[in-house]
Amino acid sequence: MYLAKIYVTYKPSILDPQGEVIKSALKRLDYAGVAQVSQGKYFEVKLDAKNIDAATAEVESFTDALLINQNTETYHFDLSLVSDEVNA
Repeated sequence: MYLAKIYVTYKPSILDPQGEVIKSALKRLDYAGVAQVSQGKYFEVKLDAKNIDAATAEVESFTDALLINQNTETYHFDLSLVSDEVNA
């Protein structure tokens, strides 16, 4: 079993209004060193796959099909092998 950690953010050319609001609020709270804030989405998905290549292909497929808007968002992900056993 694999665990996919998927990080979705706006493409660099897309304005991130929520990120800008957060940045402005941080500046008002005297966090003057904050230069940029990017807001995004995070998903964790466990999946059964024969190997890392099959898991990678499946994550790319369902992320492109469902989790992102391909016009405005981009993503990256990490895959790790996890045990499917529940430790009590």
